[in-house]
This record gives sequence, C-alpha cells and structure tokens, in this order.
Amino acid sequence: MKKTIKLIDLDCAHCADKIQNAVQKINGVTSVSVNFLGQKMVLETPDDRFDAVLAEAKALIKKIEPDVTVKA
Repeated sequence: MKKTIKLIDLDCAHCADKIQNAVQKINGVTSVSVNFLGQKMVLETPDDRFDAVLAEAKALIKKIEPDVTVKA
C-alpha cells in the first residue's frame, strides 16, 4: 500500500531528512520519501502492515520533530 501523508508545520529540510532516514529503518517499510517543500511523506508498505508501520512512523516523527502534525 502506498499513501501520501501530510506533515503539517515541517519547517526544516534537515529534519525532513532525519525523518526520512528514521522511517526507512522501520521493519516493513518498502519505500519512503519525505518532501520538505510539499510538507508530505509518501510511505509504501505491505497492505497488512500499513497501520502498524504508520503508528511507529508517527511516534518517530513526534520524537524527532514534536511540532509536526501527521495527517494520514
């Protein structure tokens, strides 16, 4: 499953890169791409793992950048 997720208030290109690198390490992530200018993340995982991976990604994003709101 491939989904675009909004990252509201992402205000730092370096943080976008850190988020992408961290989410990429989550077990079950097929591919991930964080677009700083578009304030979005394209996440691809197997269908049966998507919800679990998204929950883990949200937790990581909150840890890296607490001001970012994740809207799936």
